[in-house]
Amino acid sequence: MSAVDYDVIVVGAGFGGPVAAKRCAEAGLSTLILERASTPGQKVISSCTIPFYGFLFGPQWIRDGDPPIERPITGIRNFFVRDGKVYATDNSFRVPGPLANRLAIGYTVYCRPFCTWLAERAVEAGAELRTSVAAVDVIMESGAVKGVVTDGGEELRCRLLIDAEGVQNILARKAGIRKTYRPEAVELCLLYDFKMAKEDIDRICGYQIEYYWAMPEEKIIAPLGEGSAVYIFPYRESIHMTIGRFLKGEEGVPVLAKELDAYYRRFFQVDRWREMYAPRTELRARIWDTCPIYAGLYRDMRSMPTFGDGVLLIGDAAGLEAAAIADGVPSAWFSAEMAAETAIEALRAGDTGASFLSRYQRRLEEHPLIPALISDTHRRDLAWARRSGDEAEMRRRVNQGWGIRLMGHLALPVLRAVYREMRRDPRVLKNWLDMFNRYHRLYA
Repeated sequence: MSAVDYDVIVVGAGFGGPVAAKRCAEAGLSTLILERASTPGQKVISSCTIPFYGFLFGPQWIRDGDPPIERPITGIRNFFVRDGKVYATDNSFRVPGPLANRLAIGYTVYCRPFCTWLAERAVEAGAELRTSVAAVDVIMESGAVKGVVTDGGEELRCRLLIDAEGVQNILARKAGIRKTYRPEAVELCLLYDFKMAKEDIDRICGYQIEYYWAMPEEKIIAPLGEGSAVYIFPYRESIHMTIGRFLKGEEGVPVLAKELDAYYRRFFQVDRWREMYAPRTELRARIWDTCPIYAGLYRDMRSMPTFGDGVLLIGDAAGLEAAAIADGVPSAWFSAEMAAETAIEALRAGDTGASFLSRYQRRLEEHPLIPALISDTHRRDLAWARRSGDEAEMRRRVNQGWGIRLMGHLALPVLRAVYREMRRDPRVLKNWLDMFNRYHRLYA
């Protein structure tokens, strides 16, 4: 057998890969990160709000560091569009009163600088980072993964592979442990990035995400249940408007990219956008990406392995995107830490077989948040409103899924995570409060 080049190879330098690599390097394992883009985070869709629980229960070094956040988010505003006019709904959520000056429900970030910051921390810990290198195949021996083949034809061997390559899942499929995601579970997103003066954002958006909902006949969003809303994320001096639709709907008809453009063209005629935003924005970029939003809602995909002989899958590669809120960053962080701990245990024990690595799957299942995030059906349930054609039903289901009731759905899992962390370290509550205060100072 050929010599091993590394103890661990991590494929992907998005949100999860550097977290796993840093932990492995700190444990004294020779660790390589391969990233197909020229810069970490370059291939990740740029519109991102990371929920607060990612920072609270994810890696301590992220929480206690100075990550490049853009803007604290203290609320969600829901709007309903009818005949091109915008109406406020009764289901917005906002951190109350003076608490809004300190607490946040999330933080908007640009993916490229944030992922670069994560990768730099991994390199500081001793990991090696190679960019502009794609892993296109796996080296297999007796049914076990023993390394990767790059797009340049180089063979890199390792004792264990951590796959953080995202929705493409090329390596996991070549290793025979995963299949392609169902198209009706993968969302195609089109994002518009606009420059906007900070004072205008402060006045119009403040520190709140805006969601715009409509019945199908308005044709500004995808059919209900096959997408969700047009949403606007405020950043420091820019906003992102995003709309998405699943690659295949209930009728089995593939989505076409031009359909998303058509939704946008109609939304640009909505009165609030035309009057409040359009005169104050300058288009900077259009970005496409795909996300495995519903991977946890279909039995066949939920049952696909997250590990195999010599390999562990994290984040989107393991189907851990949050089904209702379409955010996979917290689960990428959680799974990266658990995969790294499993890898360290396996290499110390000299056993990287699937039987030993199965403890990673158990950790995922026992996590207080991950099972709830990947199995939430609130977003998909909007399909019932489309079938009924009932606007009142649509409003009811929006109320169930976005705003204060969404906070209620996550309350019990979050409380379980709080209990778990406080049992480990009763002083963690002070650290959390320090984090909220520090992040507000970072923004200011």
